[in-house]
Amino acid sequence: MNKTNTPPKIYTVSELNREAALALGEHFLMIWVEGEISNLSAPSSGHLYFSLKDAGAQVRCALFKNQQRGLRCKPANGMQVLLRAEVSLYEPRGDYQLIVERMEVAGDGALRRAFDALRLKLSEEGLFDSSRKKSLPRLPQAIGIITSPTGAAIRDILSVLKRRFPAIPVIVYPTAVQGANAKFEVAEAIQTANRHADCDVLILARGGGSLEDLQAFNEEIVARAMAASAIPIISGIGHETDVTIADFAADLRAATPTAAAEHATPDQQQWLNGFMQLEKRLEQVLQRKLIRTRQSLDWLDKRLEQQHPGQKLRRNAERLDALRLRLTQTVLKIQQQQKHRLAAASARLAQFNPAVRIQSHQQRQQYLTQRLERAMQHKLEQNRLRLANAGQTLHAVSPLATLNRGYALVTQPESGNIVRSIRQLAVGDRIQTRIADGQFVSEIVDL
Repeated sequence: MNKTNTPPKIYTVSELNREAALALGEHFLMIWVEGEISNLSAPSSGHLYFSLKDAGAQVRCALFKNQQRGLRCKPANGMQVLLRAEVSLYEPRGDYQLIVERMEVAGDGALRRAFDALRLKLSEEGLFDSSRKKSLPRLPQAIGIITSPTGAAIRDILSVLKRRFPAIPVIVYPTAVQGANAKFEVAEAIQTANRHADCDVLILARGGGSLEDLQAFNEEIVARAMAASAIPIISGIGHETDVTIADFAADLRAATPTAAAEHATPDQQQWLNGFMQLEKRLEQVLQRKLIRTRQSLDWLDKRLEQQHPGQKLRRNAERLDALRLRLTQTVLKIQQQQKHRLAAASARLAQFNPAVRIQSHQQRQQYLTQRLERAMQHKLEQNRLRLANAGQTLHAVSPLATLNRGYALVTQPESGNIVRSIRQLAVGDRIQTRIADGQFVSEIVDL
Protein backbone atom coordinates (compact mmCIF):
# COMPACT_ATOMS: atom_id res chain seq x y z
CA MET A 1 0.00 0.00 0.00
CA ASN A 2 1.33 3.47 -0.96
CA LYS A 3 2.05 5.23 2.35
CA THR A 4 2.11 8.70 0.73
CA ASN A 5 -1.34 8.16 -0.76
CA THR A 6 0.04 9.26 -4.16
CA PRO A 7 -1.82 7.44 -6.87
CA PRO A 8 0.49 5.32 -9.12
CA LYS A 9 1.17 6.50 -12.73
CA ILE A 10 -0.95 4.51 -15.10
CA TYR A 11 0.50 4.12 -18.67
CA THR A 12 -1.48 3.54 -21.76
CA VAL A 13 -0.05 0.88 -24.04
CA SER A 14 1.03 3.57 -26.55
CA GLU A 15 2.78 5.57 -23.84
CA LEU A 16 4.54 2.48 -22.53
CA ASN A 17 5.84 1.49 -25.98
CA ARG A 18 6.92 5.08 -26.69
CA GLU A 19 8.85 5.32 -23.42
CA ALA A 20 10.43 1.91 -24.06
CA ALA A 21 11.48 2.96 -27.58
CA LEU A 22 13.07 6.14 -26.24
CA ALA A 23 14.89 4.23 -23.51
CA LEU A 24 16.29 1.68 -25.97
CA GLY A 25 17.41 4.37 -28.42
CA GLU A 26 19.12 6.46 -25.73
CA HIS A 27 20.90 3.49 -24.12
CA PHE A 28 22.16 1.50 -27.13
CA LEU A 29 22.54 4.16 -29.86
CA MET A 30 24.38 2.35 -32.78
CA ILE A 31 25.70 -1.17 -32.00
CA TRP A 32 27.34 -4.12 -33.79
CA VAL A 33 25.57 -7.49 -33.55
CA GLU A 34 26.64 -10.85 -35.02
CA GLY A 35 24.29 -13.72 -35.80
CA GLU A 36 22.62 -15.92 -38.43
CA ILE A 37 19.92 -14.72 -40.84
CA SER A 38 16.60 -16.60 -40.79
CA ASN A 39 12.98 -15.99 -41.87
CA LEU A 40 14.18 -13.61 -44.61
CA SER A 41 11.29 -11.77 -46.32
CA ALA A 42 11.52 -9.43 -49.34
CA PRO A 43 8.12 -7.75 -50.05
CA SER A 44 7.46 -5.61 -53.13
CA SER A 45 8.38 -2.43 -51.22
CA GLY A 46 12.06 -3.36 -51.59
CA HIS A 47 12.69 -3.50 -47.81
CA LEU A 48 14.12 -6.68 -46.23
CA TYR A 49 12.79 -8.19 -43.00
CA PHE A 50 14.46 -11.11 -41.21
CA SER A 51 15.43 -12.56 -37.82
CA LEU A 52 18.99 -12.59 -36.48
CA LYS A 53 19.59 -15.56 -34.22
CA ASP A 54 22.22 -17.50 -32.33
CA ALA A 55 21.98 -20.72 -30.31
CA GLY A 56 19.90 -19.16 -27.51
CA ALA A 57 17.82 -16.25 -28.88
CA GLN A 58 16.70 -14.24 -31.88
CA VAL A 59 15.73 -10.64 -32.69
CA ARG A 60 13.70 -9.16 -35.55
CA CYS A 61 15.56 -6.93 -38.03
CA ALA A 62 14.60 -4.48 -40.78
CA LEU A 63 16.93 -3.46 -43.65
CA PHE A 64 15.29 -0.64 -45.60
CA LYS A 65 15.71 -0.20 -49.34
CA ASN A 66 17.87 2.93 -49.22
CA GLN A 67 20.41 1.17 -46.96
CA GLN A 68 20.94 -1.72 -49.42
CA ARG A 69 23.01 0.19 -51.99
CA GLY A 70 26.34 -0.25 -50.19
CA LEU A 71 25.95 -3.96 -49.36
CA ARG A 72 28.95 -6.12 -50.29
CA CYS A 73 26.92 -9.33 -49.87
CA LYS A 74 23.47 -10.55 -50.77
CA PRO A 75 21.48 -11.51 -47.65
CA ALA A 76 20.28 -15.13 -47.53
CA ASN A 77 18.86 -17.50 -44.92
CA GLY A 78 21.62 -19.26 -42.96
CA MET A 79 24.24 -16.54 -43.67
CA GLN A 80 26.40 -15.55 -40.68
CA VAL A 81 26.57 -11.74 -40.75
CA LEU A 82 27.81 -8.78 -38.75
CA LEU A 83 25.26 -5.95 -38.46
CA ARG A 84 25.65 -2.32 -37.53
CA ALA A 85 22.18 -1.35 -36.33
CA GLU A 86 20.04 0.90 -34.21
CA VAL A 87 17.93 -0.71 -31.43
CA SER A 88 14.28 0.24 -31.85
CA LEU A 89 10.77 -0.71 -30.82
CA TYR A 90 7.92 -1.03 -33.31
CA GLU A 91 5.30 0.72 -31.21
CA PRO A 92 2.06 -0.52 -32.92
CA ARG A 93 2.92 -4.13 -32.02
CA GLY A 94 5.41 -3.60 -29.22
CA ASP A 95 8.02 -5.60 -31.12
CA TYR A 96 11.65 -5.05 -30.21
CA GLN A 97 13.78 -4.91 -33.41
CA LEU A 98 17.02 -3.78 -35.03
CA ILE A 99 17.08 -1.14 -37.81
CA VAL A 100 20.08 -2.27 -39.90
CA GLU A 101 22.41 0.37 -41.33
CA ARG A 102 25.26 -1.87 -42.53
CA MET A 103 25.76 -5.59 -43.14
CA GLU A 104 28.96 -7.62 -43.65
CA VAL A 105 29.79 -11.29 -43.83
CA ALA A 106 30.84 -12.15 -40.27
CA GLY A 107 34.35 -13.35 -41.20
CA ASP A 108 35.21 -10.01 -42.88
CA GLY A 109 33.95 -7.81 -40.10
CA ALA A 110 37.16 -7.48 -38.09
CA LEU A 111 39.22 -6.91 -41.21
CA ARG A 112 36.77 -4.30 -42.46
CA ARG A 113 36.86 -2.42 -39.17
CA ALA A 114 40.64 -2.52 -39.16
CA PHE A 115 40.61 -1.28 -42.78
CA ASP A 116 38.34 1.66 -41.91
CA ALA A 117 40.39 2.56 -38.85
CA LEU A 118 43.73 2.53 -40.74
CA ARG A 119 42.25 4.45 -43.64
CA LEU A 120 40.95 7.14 -41.31
CA LYS A 121 44.27 7.34 -39.45
CA LEU A 122 46.42 7.68 -42.58
CA SER A 123 43.96 10.08 -44.17
CA GLU A 124 44.11 12.38 -41.15
CA GLU A 125 47.91 12.33 -41.42
CA GLY A 126 47.59 13.56 -45.02
CA LEU A 127 49.14 10.40 -46.46
CA PHE A 128 46.47 10.23 -49.19
CA ASP A 129 46.45 13.93 -50.14
CA SER A 130 46.49 14.64 -53.85
CA SER A 131 49.33 17.13 -53.30
CA ARG A 132 51.62 14.18 -52.43
CA LYS A 133 50.84 12.31 -55.66
CA LYS A 134 53.74 12.10 -58.14
CA SER A 135 53.29 12.43 -61.89
CA LEU A 136 53.95 9.41 -64.11
CA PRO A 137 56.74 9.68 -66.73
CA ARG A 138 55.42 10.16 -70.23
CA LEU A 139 57.93 7.64 -71.65
CA PRO A 140 59.44 5.46 -68.90
CA GLN A 141 63.07 4.41 -69.24
CA ALA A 142 62.25 1.20 -67.32
CA ILE A 143 59.21 -0.22 -65.57
CA GLY A 144 59.37 -2.08 -62.25
CA ILE A 145 56.73 -4.67 -61.30
CA ILE A 146 56.17 -5.74 -57.68
CA THR A 147 54.04 -8.89 -57.63
CA SER A 148 54.16 -12.66 -57.42
CA PRO A 149 56.33 -14.15 -60.20
CA THR A 150 53.97 -17.11 -60.59
CA GLY A 151 50.55 -15.40 -60.52
CA ALA A 152 48.26 -14.54 -63.39
CA ALA A 153 48.80 -10.81 -62.78
CA ILE A 154 52.46 -10.87 -63.95
CA ARG A 155 51.51 -12.69 -67.15
CA ASP A 156 48.73 -10.19 -67.91
CA ILE A 157 51.00 -7.21 -67.21
CA LEU A 158 53.89 -8.52 -69.34
CA SER A 159 51.49 -9.26 -72.18
CA VAL A 160 50.12 -5.71 -72.14
CA LEU A 161 53.60 -4.14 -71.91
CA LYS A 162 54.84 -6.24 -74.83
CA ARG A 163 51.84 -5.27 -76.93
CA ARG A 164 51.91 -1.55 -76.12
CA PHE A 165 55.63 -0.73 -76.01
CA PRO A 166 58.02 -3.74 -76.12
CA ALA A 167 61.12 -1.52 -76.26
CA ILE A 168 60.78 -0.43 -72.61
CA PRO A 169 62.83 -2.63 -70.23
CA VAL A 170 60.93 -4.41 -67.44
CA ILE A 171 62.31 -5.24 -63.98
CA VAL A 172 60.38 -7.71 -61.82
CA TYR A 173 60.68 -7.51 -58.02
CA PRO A 174 59.26 -10.90 -56.94
CA THR A 175 57.29 -10.89 -53.69
CA ALA A 176 54.62 -12.87 -51.93
CA VAL A 177 51.20 -11.23 -52.30
CA GLN A 178 49.38 -13.27 -49.65
CA GLY A 179 50.27 -14.58 -46.22
CA ALA A 180 51.84 -13.30 -43.01
CA ASN A 181 55.15 -12.18 -44.57
CA ALA A 182 53.65 -10.65 -47.71
CA LYS A 183 53.42 -7.13 -46.25
CA PHE A 184 57.12 -7.14 -45.30
CA GLU A 185 58.19 -8.41 -48.71
CA VAL A 186 56.10 -5.80 -50.54
CA ALA A 187 57.49 -2.96 -48.41
CA GLU A 188 61.05 -4.27 -48.88
CA ALA A 189 60.57 -4.51 -52.67
CA ILE A 190 59.46 -0.85 -52.81
CA GLN A 191 62.51 0.22 -50.80
CA THR A 192 64.85 -1.92 -52.95
CA ALA A 193 63.52 -0.38 -56.17
CA ASN A 194 64.11 3.11 -54.76
CA ARG A 195 67.67 2.27 -53.62
CA HIS A 196 68.71 0.87 -57.00
CA ALA A 197 66.79 3.52 -59.01
CA ASP A 198 66.80 1.25 -62.08
CA CYS A 199 63.22 2.19 -63.07
CA ASP A 200 61.19 5.38 -63.08
CA VAL A 201 57.72 3.90 -62.48
CA LEU A 202 56.51 0.96 -60.34
CA ILE A 203 53.46 -1.28 -60.75
CA LEU A 204 52.17 -2.88 -57.52
CA ALA A 205 49.77 -5.66 -58.55
CA ARG A 206 48.01 -8.89 -57.74
CA GLY A 207 44.88 -10.70 -58.90
CA GLY A 208 41.48 -10.65 -57.26
CA GLY A 209 40.50 -12.32 -54.00
CA SER A 210 38.62 -11.93 -50.76
CA LEU A 211 39.27 -9.19 -48.23
CA GLU A 212 41.51 -11.61 -46.33
CA ASP A 213 43.44 -12.51 -49.50
CA LEU A 214 44.15 -8.80 -50.12
CA GLN A 215 45.13 -8.10 -46.51
CA ALA A 216 48.83 -7.59 -47.35
CA PHE A 217 47.84 -4.46 -49.28
CA ASN A 218 45.78 -3.12 -46.36
CA GLU A 219 48.76 -2.94 -43.99
CA GLU A 220 50.27 0.27 -42.63
CA ILE A 221 53.86 -0.77 -43.43
CA VAL A 222 53.01 -1.07 -47.11
CA ALA A 223 51.14 2.23 -47.20
CA ARG A 224 54.03 4.11 -45.58
CA ALA A 225 56.58 2.49 -47.90
CA MET A 226 54.51 3.62 -50.88
CA ALA A 227 54.19 7.17 -49.52
CA ALA A 228 57.97 7.35 -48.96
CA SER A 229 58.80 6.12 -52.47
CA ALA A 230 60.51 8.63 -54.77
CA ILE A 231 59.38 6.51 -57.74
CA PRO A 232 55.71 6.96 -58.71
CA ILE A 233 53.64 3.84 -58.01
CA ILE A 234 50.58 2.55 -59.88
CA SER A 235 48.36 0.14 -57.93
CA GLY A 236 46.52 -2.58 -59.83
CA ILE A 237 45.17 -4.84 -57.11
CA GLY A 238 42.27 -7.25 -57.51
CA HIS A 239 39.18 -6.44 -59.52
CA GLU A 240 37.58 -3.09 -60.18
CA THR A 241 35.33 -3.40 -57.10
CA ASP A 242 38.25 -4.23 -54.77
CA VAL A 243 39.61 -1.21 -52.88
CA THR A 244 42.69 -1.43 -50.63
CA ILE A 245 44.74 0.96 -48.51
CA ALA A 246 47.48 0.64 -51.15
CA ASP A 247 45.07 2.12 -53.73
CA PHE A 248 44.71 5.27 -51.61
CA ALA A 249 48.48 5.51 -51.05
CA ALA A 250 49.36 4.96 -54.71
CA ASP A 251 50.09 7.85 -57.05
CA LEU A 252 47.56 6.34 -59.47
CA ARG A 253 44.97 3.66 -58.83
CA ALA A 254 44.14 1.29 -61.72
CA ALA A 255 41.10 -0.96 -61.71
CA THR A 256 43.06 -4.13 -62.58
CA PRO A 257 46.68 -5.24 -63.15
CA THR A 258 46.05 -5.02 -66.89
CA ALA A 259 44.82 -1.45 -66.56
CA ALA A 260 47.90 -0.60 -64.47
CA ALA A 261 50.17 -1.81 -67.29
CA GLU A 262 48.24 0.34 -69.76
CA HIS A 263 48.64 3.41 -67.51
CA ALA A 264 52.38 2.78 -67.13
CA THR A 265 53.19 2.67 -70.85
CA PRO A 266 52.39 4.87 -73.77
CA ASP A 267 50.80 3.32 -76.84
CA GLN A 268 53.64 2.46 -79.23
CA GLN A 269 51.40 3.01 -82.25
CA GLN A 270 50.48 6.48 -81.03
CA TRP A 271 54.16 7.32 -80.62
CA LEU A 272 54.94 5.94 -84.06
CA ASN A 273 52.10 8.00 -85.49
CA GLY A 274 53.48 11.02 -83.66
CA PHE A 275 56.96 10.39 -85.10
CA MET A 276 55.47 10.02 -88.56
CA GLN A 277 53.62 13.31 -88.17
CA LEU A 278 56.81 15.02 -86.96
CA GLU A 279 58.71 13.54 -89.88
CA LYS A 280 56.04 14.77 -92.27
CA ARG A 281 56.11 18.25 -90.70
CA LEU A 282 59.92 18.29 -90.95
CA GLU A 283 59.73 17.32 -94.62
CA GLN A 284 57.19 20.08 -95.22
CA VAL A 285 59.39 22.67 -93.44
CA LEU A 286 62.47 21.61 -95.42
CA GLN A 287 60.47 21.58 -98.64
CA ARG A 288 59.15 25.11 -98.02
CA LYS A 289 62.67 26.32 -97.13
CA LEU A 290 64.06 24.70 -100.29
CA ILE A 291 61.35 26.35 -102.40
CA ARG A 292 62.06 29.75 -100.83
CA THR A 293 65.81 29.30 -101.44
CA ARG A 294 65.18 28.36 -105.07
CA GLN A 295 62.89 31.34 -105.54
CA SER A 296 65.54 33.66 -104.04
CA LEU A 297 68.19 32.15 -106.32
CA ASP A 298 65.94 32.62 -109.36
CA TRP A 299 65.29 36.23 -108.38
CA LEU A 300 69.02 36.95 -108.00
CA ASP A 301 69.72 35.25 -111.32
CA LYS A 302 67.13 37.43 -113.03
CA ARG A 303 68.56 40.57 -111.44
CA LEU A 304 72.02 39.59 -112.72
CA GLU A 305 70.63 39.06 -116.20
CA GLN A 306 68.93 42.48 -116.09
CA GLN A 307 72.27 44.18 -115.38
CA HIS A 308 73.95 42.59 -118.45
CA PRO A 309 74.55 45.01 -121.45
CA GLY A 310 73.05 42.58 -123.89
CA GLN A 311 69.87 42.49 -121.78
CA LYS A 312 69.69 46.30 -121.96
CA LEU A 313 70.02 46.21 -125.75
CA ARG A 314 67.28 43.59 -125.93
CA ARG A 315 65.01 45.76 -123.75
CA ASN A 316 65.66 48.77 -126.02
CA ALA A 317 64.92 46.68 -129.09
CA GLU A 318 61.70 45.45 -127.50
CA ARG A 319 60.77 49.06 -126.66
CA LEU A 320 61.45 50.12 -130.27
CA ASP A 321 59.23 47.32 -131.55
CA ALA A 322 56.51 48.39 -129.14
CA LEU A 323 56.71 52.03 -130.32
CA ARG A 324 56.64 50.92 -133.96
CA LEU A 325 53.55 48.83 -133.26
CA ARG A 326 51.85 51.73 -131.45
CA LEU A 327 52.60 54.07 -134.43
CA THR A 328 51.15 51.60 -136.93
CA GLN A 329 48.03 51.12 -134.78
CA THR A 330 47.61 54.90 -134.42
CA VAL A 331 47.80 55.47 -138.19
CA LEU A 332 45.28 52.70 -138.83
CA LYS A 333 42.99 54.15 -136.17
CA ILE A 334 43.12 57.63 -137.75
CA GLN A 335 42.34 56.17 -141.19
CA GLN A 336 39.40 54.27 -139.78
CA GLN A 337 38.05 57.39 -138.08
CA GLN A 338 38.30 59.38 -141.36
CA LYS A 339 36.41 56.62 -143.19
CA HIS A 340 33.62 56.76 -140.60
CA ARG A 341 33.40 60.54 -140.87
CA LEU A 342 33.21 60.38 -144.71
CA ALA A 343 30.51 57.76 -144.58
CA ALA A 344 28.50 59.85 -142.10
CA ALA A 345 28.77 62.95 -144.32
CA SER A 346 27.69 60.98 -147.38
CA ALA A 347 24.68 59.72 -145.50
CA ARG A 348 23.67 63.23 -144.42
CA LEU A 349 24.07 64.52 -148.06
CA ALA A 350 21.90 61.69 -149.35
CA GLN A 351 19.12 62.75 -146.98
CA PHE A 352 18.83 66.18 -148.76
CA ASN A 353 18.83 64.79 -152.38
CA PRO A 354 15.48 65.89 -154.18
CA ALA A 355 15.28 62.64 -156.13
CA VAL A 356 15.17 60.72 -152.93
CA ARG A 357 12.38 62.92 -151.55
CA ILE A 358 10.37 62.69 -154.82
CA GLN A 359 10.68 58.96 -154.82
CA SER A 360 9.56 58.89 -151.17
CA HIS A 361 6.46 61.05 -151.98
CA GLN A 362 5.59 58.88 -154.98
CA GLN A 363 5.75 55.78 -152.84
CA ARG A 364 3.52 57.44 -150.23
CA GLN A 365 0.99 58.55 -152.92
CA GLN A 366 0.87 55.06 -154.35
CA TYR A 367 0.36 53.67 -150.85
CA LEU A 368 -2.51 56.13 -150.13
CA THR A 369 -4.18 55.39 -153.51
CA GLN A 370 -4.14 51.69 -152.74
CA ARG A 371 -5.63 52.37 -149.30
CA LEU A 372 -8.45 54.52 -150.90
CA GLU A 373 -9.32 51.83 -153.46
CA ARG A 374 -9.41 49.18 -150.77
CA ALA A 375 -11.62 51.41 -148.60
CA MET A 376 -14.09 52.15 -151.46
CA GLN A 377 -14.26 48.48 -152.33
CA HIS A 378 -14.90 47.62 -148.72
CA LYS A 379 -17.62 50.31 -148.41
CA LEU A 380 -19.35 49.15 -151.62
CA GLU A 381 -19.33 45.58 -150.38
CA GLN A 382 -20.87 46.65 -147.07
CA ASN A 383 -23.71 48.59 -148.85
CA ARG A 384 -24.39 45.62 -151.13
CA LEU A 385 -24.75 43.35 -148.11
CA ARG A 386 -27.04 45.86 -146.34
CA LEU A 387 -29.27 46.10 -149.46
CA ALA A 388 -29.53 42.33 -149.74
CA ASN A 389 -30.45 42.05 -146.06
CA ALA A 390 -33.11 44.81 -146.41
CA GLY A 391 -34.69 43.11 -149.49
CA GLN A 392 -34.89 39.83 -147.62
CA THR A 393 -36.52 41.59 -144.66
CA LEU A 394 -39.01 43.44 -146.91
CA HIS A 395 -39.90 40.26 -148.76
CA ALA A 396 -40.52 38.47 -145.48
CA VAL A 397 -43.26 41.01 -144.55
CA SER A 398 -44.74 41.40 -148.13
CA PRO A 399 -48.36 40.21 -148.72
CA LEU A 400 -47.12 38.44 -151.82
CA ALA A 401 -45.00 36.23 -149.72
CA THR A 402 -48.10 35.35 -147.70
CA LEU A 403 -50.02 34.52 -150.89
CA ASN A 404 -47.25 32.17 -151.93
CA ARG A 405 -47.99 30.15 -148.84
CA GLY A 406 -51.63 29.44 -150.09
CA TYR A 407 -53.47 32.45 -148.72
CA ALA A 408 -55.82 34.75 -150.77
CA LEU A 409 -56.69 38.47 -150.56
CA VAL A 410 -60.42 39.28 -150.99
CA THR A 411 -61.58 42.86 -151.87
CA GLN A 412 -64.79 44.59 -152.99
CA PRO A 413 -64.27 45.59 -156.64
CA GLU A 414 -66.25 48.77 -156.45
CA SER A 415 -64.62 50.20 -153.28
CA GLY A 416 -61.38 48.26 -153.17
CA ASN A 417 -61.93 47.58 -149.46
CA ILE A 418 -60.53 44.41 -148.09
CA VAL A 419 -63.16 41.93 -146.93
CA ARG A 420 -62.32 41.07 -143.33
CA SER A 421 -65.73 39.72 -142.17
CA ILE A 422 -68.64 37.85 -143.80
CA ARG A 423 -70.96 40.52 -142.45
CA GLN A 424 -69.56 42.85 -145.11
CA LEU A 425 -71.12 40.65 -147.88
CA ALA A 426 -74.57 39.79 -149.19
CA VAL A 427 -75.96 37.35 -151.76
CA GLY A 428 -75.37 38.72 -155.22
CA ASP A 429 -72.34 40.84 -154.28
CA ARG A 430 -69.27 40.59 -156.42
CA ILE A 431 -65.83 40.04 -154.87
CA GLN A 432 -62.30 40.11 -156.28
CA THR A 433 -59.90 37.37 -155.10
CA ARG A 434 -56.12 37.77 -155.46
CA ILE A 435 -53.85 34.72 -155.20
CA ALA A 436 -50.14 34.28 -155.73
CA ASP A 437 -50.12 34.02 -159.52
CA GLY A 438 -53.16 36.23 -160.38
CA GLN A 439 -56.76 37.38 -159.49
CA PHE A 440 -60.38 36.61 -160.41
CA VAL A 441 -63.86 38.01 -159.78
CA SER A 442 -66.72 35.94 -158.38
CA GLU A 443 -70.35 36.43 -157.28
CA ILE A 444 -71.79 35.31 -153.98
CA VAL A 445 -74.69 32.97 -154.41
CA ASP A 446 -75.13 31.77 -150.83
CA LEU A 447 -74.02 32.88 -147.33
